[in-house]
Amino acid sequence: MLSKEKALELMREVGSLWEGHFLLTSGKHSARYLQCAKIFQNTKYAELFCSDLADQFIDDKIDLVIGPALGAIQMAYEVSRHLDVPNFFAERVDGVMTLRRGFTIEKGQRVLVVEDVVTTGGSVKEVMKIVRDAGGVVAGVGAIADRTGGKIDFGVPFKSVLSIEIEAFEADECPLCKAGMPIVKPGSKKLPTK
Repeated sequence: MLSKEKALELMREVGSLWEGHFLLTSGKHSARYLQCAKIFQNTKYAELFCSDLADQFIDDKIDLVIGPALGAIQMAYEVSRHLDVPNFFAERVDGVMTLRRGFTIEKGQRVLVVEDVVTTGGSVKEVMKIVRDAGGVVAGVGAIADRTGGKIDFGVPFKSVLSIEIEAFEADECPLCKAGMPIVKPGSKKLPTK
């Protein structure tokens, strides 16, 4: 298993830990951003992180791995490869997380829901609902990075490669906004690589 120090070292090495003023998917603001997509640029790093996560669920009789698009598509594939089970992803259609492309969950299937970075867990909870509505069993939730430092509770086993508390602020309480620091929505502008 990767230690917290080793996981952070590897994230810095691939340029996935950024400093600045960021608008998160949740709508909150943060001075640090974890861009786990950088991990998946190189199969060596993807394998290190995803095999570590898969090993944490190796004894949980997982039948299927699913993650929300876009961030967890490659991750679901790589984790499922290590668990030797199928994988697919959920995606938003008109703002609602949905299964498409012929993907189906069978009743009673034990499903591992994965996400690259967990901040509020909103997307994970939407995918968990899809699994349960289809009659599947959410066997656990896995993440590359848990930004809550272990404070989030999904009601099922939650495991991550890196658990680190990174403060996030409501927009009207953000000290970075109050200081006049320009905000960037990751993916919308060229961002620093480190």
